[in-house]
Amino acid sequence: MHQLAKPKLSFWQIWHMSFGFFGIQFGFALQNTNTSRIFATLGADIDSLSILWLAAPITGLLVQPIIGYLSDNTWHPKWGRRRPFFFIGSVLASIAMFLMPNSSVLWMAVFVLWLMDASINVSMEPFRAFVGDKLDASQQTGGFAMQTFFIGCGGVIASLLPTIFTDYLGVSNVPVNGAIPDTVRYSFYVGGSVYFLAVMWTVLLSKEDAPADMNAFLAERAANQGLGNAVKEILGGFFKMPKTMVQLAIVQFFTWVALFAMWVYTTPSIASGVFQSSDAQSSAYQEAGNWVGIMFAMYGGVSAIAAFLLPMLAKVTSRKFVHLLCLAIGGFSLISIFAITSKEMLLLPMVGVGIAWASVLTMPYAILAGALPANKMGYYMGLFNFFVVIPQIVAGVVLGAILKHFFANQSVKILMLGGACMVLAGVLTLFVQDEAEKAIAK
Repeated sequence: MHQLAKPKLSFWQIWHMSFGFFGIQFGFALQNTNTSRIFATLGADIDSLSILWLAAPITGLLVQPIIGYLSDNTWHPKWGRRRPFFFIGSVLASIAMFLMPNSSVLWMAVFVLWLMDASINVSMEPFRAFVGDKLDASQQTGGFAMQTFFIGCGGVIASLLPTIFTDYLGVSNVPVNGAIPDTVRYSFYVGGSVYFLAVMWTVLLSKEDAPADMNAFLAERAANQGLGNAVKEILGGFFKMPKTMVQLAIVQFFTWVALFAMWVYTTPSIASGVFQSSDAQSSAYQEAGNWVGIMFAMYGGVSAIAAFLLPMLAKVTSRKFVHLLCLAIGGFSLISIFAITSKEMLLLPMVGVGIAWASVLTMPYAILAGALPANKMGYYMGLFNFFVVIPQIVAGVVLGAILKHFFANQSVKILMLGGACMVLAGVLTLFVQDEAEKAIAK
């Protein structure tokens, strides 16, 4: 679907509109790196971790399409369309990040994970639509790449925070009386502050253009008012998805099964296989948790660099080829972890994961943006995230049982399974139609 050409934005305009993702990724990186560690410290068994993690994707399933629908139908003369949701989400997420490391029992940590993930999604989902709103098709790949750059940078710093507090600031990394270590608590405090400030950067320094036909926008918003209309519109979108979106959904399914497996099971895998500990109260297990932060920082850093290289590669090949190549590299890298016993060598497969992560955050959204109607960009971006969270829910339900009954609680085998899913996702990319790229080439 062709959209009217939009004014070309400068580098710094794209920078400002993307900077909020630096803070958003602080939240996600701290969550992804430390949630299994927090749950285990509070007494969770290894085969229950994936079920406990379900709070995050289920929250996304509920929140993302609703926020997308609401932001599409919002316009404020001062705040615009997406920025009110950036602001509200940043306030709520920051509060949740201060609460998370102060959880004293397991059920409290699970509840706060719900709150934190919901809040992050309130501010994150409209950021994807923001690129579609403001950038012409020729700049959209670059716009999503800029978001990926900030996601990588935020992920690096946030993932390293517990190690920085331990090694350079002398903060205790050992649980006392079953409580979350101080290194993790202070990391979340820093993260909550950075989250709010970075999102406010985008809110204050970016502007939004009013709808081209305000009367038509107001008429459509009036027609969409009411809970019944909202539910009908949200659910009805499933049957009106563009063909490209359906094809990408299959790719996303296997991609996000792999990523969920990595986030949930890397800490117990590394603790058991490299640090020789499965006791979450031990200093060795907590040291493994810090090292996983370094590993995740590695893939975040690589993704920040790759974010600017992938669009150039896509210009001389195609976005589909780039995504296939990156997912294959990431999948085989995950599989290779089972053979590594040196903690330093564990950084090598994270390079491959970082290359895949950069593409996951860029190429599917760039391909999709050119296939969506402009007036429903937020809604469809939110709906597309169903295919980010549904595979995580499926993985959360089945991976624990697979681990227990087929893999004898050897969690590294779940990482290998995730790697295989990522390679399969890459192959399935070949079947996606990228009509917008064809139009740009002409």
